[in-house]
Amino acid sequence: MDHETVEADPVDFYGFRDLLTPDEQARLAELRSFLETEVAPIADDYWERAECPRHLFRPLADLGMYGAGFPDVAEFENSAQFRGWVSYELARVDSSVATMAGVHSGLAMNSVAIGGSDEQRAELLPRMARGEIVGAFGLTEPFSGSDTARGIRTTARREGDDWVLNGAKRWIGNATWADIVIIWARDVADGNVKGFLVPGGTPGFAATKIERKQSLRAVENADITLTDVRVPEASRLARVRSFRDVALVLRQTRCDVAWQALGNGVGAYEAAVAYARTREQFGKPIGANQLVQSKLVTCLTEITASIALCTRTAQLQDAGTLTDQQSAMAKATVSERMRRVVSLCREILGGNGIQLDYGVARHFADAEAIYTYEGTFDMNNLIVGREITGIPAFV
Repeated sequence: MDHETVEADPVDFYGFRDLLTPDEQARLAELRSFLETEVAPIADDYWERAECPRHLFRPLADLGMYGAGFPDVAEFENSAQFRGWVSYELARVDSSVATMAGVHSGLAMNSVAIGGSDEQRAELLPRMARGEIVGAFGLTEPFSGSDTARGIRTTARREGDDWVLNGAKRWIGNATWADIVIIWARDVADGNVKGFLVPGGTPGFAATKIERKQSLRAVENADITLTDVRVPEASRLARVRSFRDVALVLRQTRCDVAWQALGNGVGAYEAAVAYARTREQFGKPIGANQLVQSKLVTCLTEITASIALCTRTAQLQDAGTLTDQQSAMAKATVSERMRRVVSLCREILGGNGIQLDYGVARHFADAEAIYTYEGTFDMNNLIVGREITGIPAFV
């Protein structure tokens, strides 16, 4: 593709984006242009109505944003750093859209890529990359969140050439309109966790949208019930043997969520900078005040440190040496810094900080969900704590 000149990003204070190839930078510029013209003008409206902008799903596929990490379906050679910046750009404009895309491209496609047979990969990954199939990831349950490794209650029972699934899932993004939901269930025969490809319209499968959310409102999270849901053996993820394989998926997507947290904070920061330059009090812009400048510097410093951590984590992904504890530290640390950034940005806007029209309120609210999913701050910290001491503190 023709490489356009990519303007320097004032938020990328140390120029980390310069580590990307010219092709990667041009692709990000194309994505940013799409987000600014097609997503930014409608994001607040969809968020306020708690309605998912499903019509954006396919255009993101046309931009090559799904499955970029899988060489057999990627449109061009790219790095984990590039894919991290994609998550950043999506969340900078709308974390709900970032989550919609991340559930599909990260959780669902990674499950197929890591756990699927050659036949399953060949059948599903190209169609998912083209946006022909919408994916969801059913792991969390009503009574099992942080303890999912041991706490899964959904069961799978082998009956001849079929598996029968029974149980419930909660907070499953995209599940109300997904074509395929990856359901994780415990095999009653051997006690191990296995993965199953369950079409959305399967008899006994029901997905109900969770209402009254105050964060990521444009994401259609669902409660799922599975009542004697039958799927053939061919729909079992062939390479999944235990929860360790699920953890491989989570290791990769945790890094994506760290980049998402970073982008969400940047969205609030950019709005706060624009506001500080134009909002006048006592006869001058509030950006002329030392306290406001200090808060903005603190925000940019937190953002810069987060970019550095995310970049190094992505480099480890590319090298194939990333560990669970490294991805856990990245997600916990960056999401905590994001929480501080959006809080300071809301302070800068005063009362206007809680109103959608000024560009901070949505990022401020969405931060709470990002801080929690893909492992809470406490649980991710304990993964690192186990590495430090050799003692697991959560069992």
